[in-house]
Amino acid sequence: MRHPAPVSAVAQTAQALLGSEPAAGRPGRGIGQTDKLGKYNLDRATIRWVHNWLDNRSQRVVVNGAKSCWKGITSGVPQGSVLGPVLFNIFINDVDIGIESTLIKFADDTKLGGVATSLEDRDIIQNDLSKLEKWSEVNRMRFNKEKCKVLHLGRNNQFHTYKMGSDCLGRSMAERDLGVIVDPKLNMSQQCDAAAKKANMILGCINRCVVSKTREVILPLCSALVRPQLEYCVQFWAPHFKKDVEKLERVQRRATRMIKGLENMTYEARLHELGLFSLEKRRLRGDMIAVFKYLKGCHKEEGENLFLLVSEDRTRSNGLKVQQGRFRLDIRKKFLTVRVVKYWNKLPREVVESPSLEIFKNRLDRHLSGMV
Repeated sequence: MRHPAPVSAVAQTAQALLGSEPAAGRPGRGIGQTDKLGKYNLDRATIRWVHNWLDNRSQRVVVNGAKSCWKGITSGVPQGSVLGPVLFNIFINDVDIGIESTLIKFADDTKLGGVATSLEDRDIIQNDLSKLEKWSEVNRMRFNKEKCKVLHLGRNNQFHTYKMGSDCLGRSMAERDLGVIVDPKLNMSQQCDAAAKKANMILGCINRCVVSKTREVILPLCSALVRPQLEYCVQFWAPHFKKDVEKLERVQRRATRMIKGLENMTYEARLHELGLFSLEKRRLRGDMIAVFKYLKGCHKEEGENLFLLVSEDRTRSNGLKVQQGRFRLDIRKKFLTVRVVKYWNKLPREVVESPSLEIFKNRLDRHLSGMV
């Protein structure tokens, strides 16, 4: 289940962060005596400086030289400021206190998730939603309930109804989370369609607006503008079906065909001439780099919970083989932790035992150079 974070983003007041009392006879703009900044061991001088920076501010609008009158700012921080996001993070940092389900926060986006196989599980999620609603009331940072949706996953899902306050949350058939479309089927076809469509639109703009079609011009443009649309977070949403694989590959086929002098060559010949990998091969390369990070690199701590290493080290092993996990659903075969096992275990020891990520990339590229 997913819902967005408070709609006001960085818009909160000095009283809310500093815990000062509202003046007599005037509605409070904060949360009373809760001193959120003080919990981070900031000295009183720094806290007072932040207070003075936020308090008693005014603003006006200027349009074509015409100026509005000054109006006092009752909440928020100056837009574009460095302290704004910092203060917002401090302000919402306690939103997960007392939450039993999984709560994920990223900027102003918050997701609550849980497994509901019984009414008791459903009640746990509902109680957590009630706690979030209570937090929003106490902190005076309301949730935009029109954007709060429930995404049900699982073949035997009972489609429970959930509420925030007195409002029932609507059911969503697909949600865009950090730029990736997730639907109940989890086959990522919608995401592949969206990525290919946007990449083709950008490629069309390049074709219409750029006169020179030389490789020195087209390749950097495609690398900077088109390829990111096809590869952003692709380790999560890698295509499951052959039709989706081909749909993404057609974008690069079209891009390489635009280059002057290569129009009549086959796709494989164009890739060889340009020194490029197919998108399918680039995804495999990205998978191997991700596994290296999980097993030996910066994400090693998380990797311990994702991958199970084979204990015995045989003579023909690469020294860091991963064990195939068990799963009941065919769709799990396409998940990163499952689809990489076969390819990772086939890597030679020289590649796997690379002392750094950059060396691993170089050795991996040499190993993959024989396939298109």
